[in-house]
Amino acid sequence: MITWQKSTYSGTGDGGNDCVEVAAAGEAIALRESDTPATVVRATPRALGTLIRTLKAGTGRG
Repeated sequence: MITWQKSTYSGTGDGGNDCVEVAAAGEAIALRESDTPATVVRATPRALGTLIRTLKAGTGRG
């Protein structure tokens, strides 16, 4: 069984369901949107770290 944790940026009011949830899934990190919990994205910790650093730096293409 996977134990999901909500983002600390999630609200607590009626709109609090719009959030990212994260869980350890074996050697991967699982991510899902609380509004669509059946859709799960898995990544290695290294790949997820690279994605987060890229997004923070604003160096993505597009």
